[in-house]
Amino acid sequence: MLGTDYRTGSPNWIDLGSPDIPRAAAFYRAVFGWEFHLLGPETGGYGFFQVDGKTVAAVGELDPGAASAWTVYFQSEDMDATTKGVRDGGGDVRVEPMDVMGEGWLAQYTDPQGADFAVWKPGRTPGLGLTSVDNTLCWVELHVPDPAAAVDFYGGLFGLRSRDMDMPGMTYQVLSIGEGKQEDGSFGGVAPLTEGETDTRWVPYFAVADVDAVVDTARNSGGTVLMPGADVPDVGRIGWLADPSGAVFALLKPLPRAN
Repeated sequence: MLGTDYRTGSPNWIDLGSPDIPRAAAFYRAVFGWEFHLLGPETGGYGFFQVDGKTVAAVGELDPGAASAWTVYFQSEDMDATTKGVRDGGGDVRVEPMDVMGEGWLAQYTDPQGADFAVWKPGRTPGLGLTSVDNTLCWVELHVPDPAAAVDFYGGLFGLRSRDMDMPGMTYQVLSIGEGKQEDGSFGGVAPLTEGETDTRWVPYFAVADVDAVVDTARNSGGTVLMPGADVPDVGRIGWLADPSGAVFALLKPLPRAN
């Protein structure tokens, strides 16, 4: 699961592009109990979602013509090299590396199969302040037509490692950062598009104590249930949702880890 000791390739930030920030803040407060803190006018409406005073996600205004979605950021120590790697690997650069008021550097990309992602090079802000506890980010998952090609692309970009995991009806690729023990550095996975699934994307998973209760709360708060709670062998219980503006996210109550 994710930690906050960020290394190259670690997911270290996540933000939501929303057409209605007050509505998004109300929805995620109802679902996860998140407090919303709007930053100064110089940020263009950007704000933080927090739990116990620690930032667990962020939200900003939606780019014109874009669909509401969550964006996963990965740590980069060399923005120029990462940008070159994206281009050399067949991806697109949507936002060139830029300094964010000394808090860090960001850039935004699209991978060769059409999934958007971003990178964050820490400055004063190292990344999310809390992960892998209830109501915080605990996993990220890429859905693409060609998982092997995706593993090659992100492996080349960040030095990520992968291992096969047998799942019902598929082979799942578990991703880990390049440093340390592979299992300890696991943070996400790559899955093939399922029948009827057309969107390539990174999906954030948030840890919860009770998947079914959160699914009900999301439905009653204006969200859409894409997949109700379901048990996944050797993983835990999951559910998929979309917020009132259509941004997709998932829930996970993981099985206890064996000692």
